[in-house]
Amino acid sequence: MEQRVREEQMGGEEQGRARACEKCAAGYYAICTIGGMLSAGTTHLVTTPLDVLKVNMQVNPLKYYGMSSGFSTLWKEQGSSSLWKGWSAKFCGYGVQGGCKFGLYEYFKSLYPDILVDYNRTFIFFLSSASAQVFADIALCPFESVKVRVQAQPHFAKGLSDGFPKVYKTEGLAGFYRGLFPLWCRNLPFSMIMFSTFEHSVDFIYQKLVQKRKEDCSRVQQLGVTCLAGYTAGAVGTLISNPADNIVASLYNKKAENVLQAVKKIGFLNLFTRSLPVRITIVGPVVTLQWFLYDSIKVLNGLPTSGGFCRRVEEANLSA
Repeated sequence: MEQRVREEQMGGEEQGRARACEKCAAGYYAICTIGGMLSAGTTHLVTTPLDVLKVNMQVNPLKYYGMSSGFSTLWKEQGSSSLWKGWSAKFCGYGVQGGCKFGLYEYFKSLYPDILVDYNRTFIFFLSSASAQVFADIALCPFESVKVRVQAQPHFAKGLSDGFPKVYKTEGLAGFYRGLFPLWCRNLPFSMIMFSTFEHSVDFIYQKLVQKRKEDCSRVQQLGVTCLAGYTAGAVGTLISNPADNIVASLYNKKAENVLQAVKKIGFLNLFTRSLPVRITIVGPVVTLQWFLYDSIKVLNGLPTSGGFCRRVEEANLSA
């Protein structure tokens, strides 16, 4: 009888620990989602002037052929306020996207090792980031459709409040998702490369440069590693995703009716080179700042900085 009571108590304690772990996991993913929303929304908002220039360089390269001349043309023809066109769609859209991207990435990175036990770390990083990005871009697409039009068409709309109704009225629900496929083509490779590069960069920095375990480093040192790995990841991802970014801008501004027509009009070489300098100027610092803010939010909530698997997965000796 006493043994049965002890077993029931032990079972109850195990169930309690399991519920606590589930609650802890839910809280962890919630913090990651909120951190992703705040970091992505804020960093993309700050770079709105560069984004306005980038979109106009993609849509009208003959008129906006360089960064300095492009800013000068925008300022003279449309005023200083033109540099902040689309800020609301950018802040809200990339905030929602960032929440889905970071929160779901952490979730899938913990889920997939249990399902795909024989796959290496890089494949898990690729699959986790791709899975998260699919949902993140579905959330972003309506905001992006309004943002690109507002930035490249001076008399289209002022922002989200009048842009959303206008797109729906003229093109219906399909108008919001016209560029979803090229958006996936742009963001999926970028996200897969970015997250995988970040994870491997973190490992390399701790092992080869810092030569200490993350746990033995101060929070300031850990955030420094995050910034260095984040910049590396952003630079590599930009080179991969530039062709699709040009196609997205062309489709949303009706410079082409489909992807093949956009590729033909832009030119194969221009897909890789057009607006690349301004994108590198935008994306490198943005990704770095994004990772820094994201990990800062995690640190402020008592969580470790990003990089690597959770202890449960590490103990499974996932092959390198």
